[in-house]
Amino acid sequence: MTDVGGTEMTAAARARLIGAGYAAQGLGYAAVVTALPTFKDRQGIDDTFVSAILLLVCVAAAGGSVLADKIATRWGSRYALATGLLVVAVGLTGATITTPNAVFAVILLAYGIGLGAVDASLSMQGVLVQARLGRSVMSRLFAAYTAAAIAAALLMSGVLRIGAGAELAVGVAAVFAAVIGVIGWRAFEPGRTLRAAAVHAHGGRAIRPIVLVCGMLIFTAFLVDSAISTWSSVYLHDTLKAASAVAPLGYAAYQVAVLVSRLIADHVMPRAGRLAVALGGLAVCGAGCGLVAALPSIGAAVAGFAIAGIGVGVLVPLAFSAAGEAAAENSDEVIAKVNLFNYGGALLGAVLLGALSEPIGLQIAFLIPVVAVILTLPLARRLRHLSIPEPVAKSAG
Repeated sequence: MTDVGGTEMTAAARARLIGAGYAAQGLGYAAVVTALPTFKDRQGIDDTFVSAILLLVCVAAAGGSVLADKIATRWGSRYALATGLLVVAVGLTGATITTPNAVFAVILLAYGIGLGAVDASLSMQGVLVQARLGRSVMSRLFAAYTAAAIAAALLMSGVLRIGAGAELAVGVAAVFAAVIGVIGWRAFEPGRTLRAAAVHAHGGRAIRPIVLVCGMLIFTAFLVDSAISTWSSVYLHDTLKAASAVAPLGYAAYQVAVLVSRLIADHVMPRAGRLAVALGGLAVCGAGCGLVAALPSIGAAVAGFAIAGIGVGVLVPLAFSAAGEAAAENSDEVIAKVNLFNYGGALLGAVLLGALSEPIGLQIAFLIPVVAVILTLPLARRLRHLSIPEPVAKSAG
């Protein structure tokens, strides 16, 4: 193992540091989304402006994911992750300052680039260190993200309650991301993958099935996640007439379920098998959203969001692990491509349900994730057959 700062770092220690990277990402993202009401008031912007900016941030994040692939190919994913965290830190710091709206938009776009670079490179690093350890740890790494997101929401609530301002919580997230980025520049997992001989031989066809199957698992999981994150509180408050204090409980139950499932998934995966867990995760996502659509009651909605959270919690780390193992010699490139499905699912979950909320209502609109689950199930069955084919040797004659 490469020495860092004169001391040998174990794979377990690197895994903990990468887990801190996941926590930095979760802390920063949750701080930004929970600070949006404050940013709106401070900048004097409306919901339309915020929606446009969030759309552009998603586009910028997709670009950041591609950038991470380029950096990882040339220098290694640890530099992609460290650089991404430092860009995130700069973006978060800039967001704490009152600026003209055009500058504010540029700051958030820069944050989006860092967000995408970190998204992709975290999974690259997680797959590498998991292979080094020889056991499943991806779910626990993602659990660090979820726990930090919950902590950020609580931190934001606390600073607003004492009148300190949302900028303080965002600033804390910026400092944490910067510290992990600086430490990780030398201490993240130094391993890297190169373009495999089989990929040279078969071109993009070699990795296309892996990207499609694992990417669709990511797409569906993030569609469910975005639908619940964006519309659960609105559905409870506006459609089911829940009290303002009750409306956030659906999202809270969802996040707690995601965290719990990620804490236990690494222990379940070796026993049940990846295919069974994937199919079960999809079924649970569909059942949870189906319950929300079938029973228009507060209790059923909260329970449905929690059930769906169990499925989402296992699907995301499972998909990245499967992609990394199926293309072990080429995992950085494959994971960067799979990560792009994240943004399509997130956008569709947020935008499509919102577009359908007026003509058919949010209750029925929650069938959209159920449809996505049904369409993804046949692809998920191909998980056990994923691999890059061996190049055909040419005859000596």
